[in-house]
Amino acid sequence: MAVLPIRAWPDPVLSTPAKPIATPGNVETLARDMLETMYAAPGRGLAAPQVGVLIRLFVMDTTWKEGTRDLLVCVNPDIVALSAEMATMSEGCLSIKGVNLEVARPAWVDLAWSDLQGVRHQRRFEGFAAACVQHEYDHLEGRVTFDRVSPAARAAAVATYETYLETTR
Repeated sequence: MAVLPIRAWPDPVLSTPAKPIATPGNVETLARDMLETMYAAPGRGLAAPQVGVLIRLFVMDTTWKEGTRDLLVCVNPDIVALSAEMATMSEGCLSIKGVNLEVARPAWVDLAWSDLQGVRHQRRFEGFAAACVQHEYDHLEGRVTFDRVSPAARAAAVATYETYLETTR
């Protein structure tokens, strides 16, 4: 396994929609490398476009930092239902280091996906896990957190991000 370089915004790959995966088993090595990269970053989710691969694949583990692993590999995920109720949470992004944004999203989401063996699954995610699923799904659609906030919040966040980049070079 390998830790992969994570693309940083405004890399054009982060605003390009990803393509479906024809054979889920063909991405097993990439999925393992993405998990290793996510844990090393350290993050709770990572989408294939963030490592420069424009396919519909993301990995996540929302509980590992609390000591319990619940890793998930999602091949060709589809959001099949969303709650009408909204929840606002602070979101960071491994591709936009140094910035956390308050993002309003549906409070729960039903996700369907295939695993690496091609078996289809469906599950409801709530709370932080729901936000994480939607965040990673956004990456597959070519969206980042900057695209989920008001123009004023975006401008302030971009300024914060640029300052962060200047101070970390």
